[in-house]
Amino acid sequence: MSHAQKSLITRQLFDYETWTYTYLIWDEVSKEAAIIDSVLEQKNRDLALIQQLGLTLKYCMDTHVHADHITASGPIRAVTGAKILLHSNSCSACADILANDGDIFTLGDKSITIWHTPGHTNNDISYLIDGAVFTGDTMLIRDCGRTDFQMGDTKAMFDSLHRLLTLADDTIVYPGHDYKGFTSSTIAEEKTFNIRVTNNKSYAQFKEMIDNLNLPNPKRISVAVPGNMACGMV
Repeated sequence: MSHAQKSLITRQLFDYETWTYTYLIWDEVSKEAAIIDSVLEQKNRDLALIQQLGLTLKYCMDTHVHADHITASGPIRAVTGAKILLHSNSCSACADILANDGDIFTLGDKSITIWHTPGHTNNDISYLIDGAVFTGDTMLIRDCGRTDFQMGDTKAMFDSLHRLLTLADDTIVYPGHDYKGFTSSTIAEEKTFNIRVTNNKSYAQFKEMIDNLNLPNPKRISVAVPGNMACGMV
């Protein structure tokens, strides 16, 4: 395989306590890497993997300020020197980069494009990378994130989901969580099977579904949000 044909590699990692997916992605040629949605309790696992694979961690990226777990971005930065990236709406004082829609970052000669996909919070980012999209809590497999706290906005979620559906059908969808054992999907599958958007649901129909979820608050919200505003340096 020539260098020109080599692509970004994705490794999906899991935290059972919070049902969170963490993604380690890297460019095969340069070995430059990024970690997406790290979990504080898995810091040592992730640092060991980065070292074993001989990677240079360039970015610690979070899809949003989480309410269900604390990020490991600060502790990982302290070891690796990676830059912490969040959306500018997070108003994070500890992030190195406050990104906005359309910003582009690189691993080797591969590009990561930022899409601002609010709704779950006002600072949700989706990362478009080499035929895949990392959607955090915006688009879940057959579902979407809740919108009832942390500057959530049901109309913004509706719009973000439909924006994501404009991606190519074969784009792989990597969510921030899954509670049914699925690991990934595709845009084509979500167009067909995602219960929030199928059958050309109107915004009124979508809003009624979201308004009737009646979900309990995340168990760790009171510690997770302030912990994440400190980039996990708690």
